[in-house]
Amino acid sequence: MIQNHIVTRIRRDGGSKIYSKMADRSDVQSQTGLQRLNSEDRKTCWVCFATEEDDRAATWTQPCRCKGTTRWVHRSCLQRWIDEKQRGRSNTVVSCPQCNTEYRIVFPKLGPLMYLIDVADRIVYKVVPYAAAGIVVGSIYWSAVSYGAFTVMQVLGHKEGLDIIESVDPIFLLVTLPTIPIMLILAKMIHWEDYVLRVWRRHSSKIPLLNYLFPSRQENRQVPRAPAEPAPLSDPVSATRLLCSALLFPSIATLWGKLMFSTVDSNLQRTILGGIAFVVIKGVLRIYYKQQQYLRQAQRKIQDFIPEKETTPSQQA
Repeated sequence: MIQNHIVTRIRRDGGSKIYSKMADRSDVQSQTGLQRLNSEDRKTCWVCFATEEDDRAATWTQPCRCKGTTRWVHRSCLQRWIDEKQRGRSNTVVSCPQCNTEYRIVFPKLGPLMYLIDVADRIVYKVVPYAAAGIVVGSIYWSAVSYGAFTVMQVLGHKEGLDIIESVDPIFLLVTLPTIPIMLILAKMIHWEDYVLRVWRRHSSKIPLLNYLFPSRQENRQVPRAPAEPAPLSDPVSATRLLCSALLFPSIATLWGKLMFSTVDSNLQRTILGGIAFVVIKGVLRIYYKQQQYLRQAQRKIQDFIPEKETTPSQQA
């Protein structure tokens, strides 16, 4: 009997302890849940990070699909944040940075006069970029027309060129004159010197005279390596140089024609001959220069690093 009483007492005490532990655990869980609910219901502005206790007079709003504390924000803070995003452009769409929900922004209704002014302002805002592009294109077009007319009078002579321009149909002039600078630029983009130099390097060994003028071998040895060549128009300076040289070519051809072919009576023939002479002489010099640069790059050497000897103070003295 005594043993049964002791066993019953132990079981009763153990059960009560287990029950108390379970009750304590449920209390902790309920308190955690309440704290979580309180933290979710707690209003915290995600702009200024102020809570409801910091400013009880502030007006709160939840303008997006965010959950928890990030759904709340002060109306004044949100208005200021939207102003920073729109930067004076009221038509700019603003969205929540967390959930990417577009804010529904409502303005008061405008009166008839304000509505017309607003519509006109929107139309002007949309038309201005196209108008600016048209002005730029028109300026370039008329500049090309003026350049073409000047080139015609320069190549043919002032009197003869002016007579031809006046005798031709104006529509034909408006179509053909702007093509003169375009054709000059396109012709300048053809690097015929590179093609000639490439063929020269392949077949120069078969013609001793050409190999002597533009050597591809040195001391009867093959070029050690083929250096990389820069791509055309890879440098902005190259594009600027091409544009300037193309537009200056008629003036240069006219000048060379007067200097080298002054005996020719026709202005057109003299300018053509001067242009051909300039292109050929410049091309030959450019081919020679590029070939020498090619050989110089091919024979480039990289020396070993030699550390400098350290000098003691006694040696310096």
